[in-house]
Amino acid sequence: MRFRYPLQKIVDLKGSEKSMAEMEYAASLGRLRSEEEQLDSLSKERGAYEQEISERSAKPTALAELHLLQDYISFLDDKIRQQRQGVRAAEEHVRQRQTFLTDKMVDEKVWQNARAKSLQKFRQEALMKEQSELDEIALRRTSAVRR
Repeated sequence: MRFRYPLQKIVDLKGSEKSMAEMEYAASLGRLRSEEEQLDSLSKERGAYEQEISERSAKPTALAELHLLQDYISFLDDKIRQQRQGVRAAEEHVRQRQTFLTDKMVDEKVWQNARAKSLQKFRQEALMKEQSELDEIALRRTSAVRR
């Protein structure tokens, strides 16, 4: 006799849901990493332009060029501010996906535990049935020997 869990499709569904939640979490981590890399790139670019201004201000340079560089640094500051908001949004999304994944993992574990308990009960009943059959065989042999 083979074990057949009547709610196996639910257990499988919960496993699939957990896998999907894992993929969504991984995607959100990838997005966060991308946002952080863009922020880092903008910060490095800003630093390079600050260095350029300090080098040009040490030499005779047209004031218009320095203003142009300063305007571009201001533009980069705005982009950095926007990028920080993007990073914060990505971090929040990661937290949400992590919470969702945790919930799905707990849900799957509950159903797996229910299946494991059912399997244990099935095995226990099978052992009891087998022992009962062995006892009956022994009883028949004993009664056959006495005759």
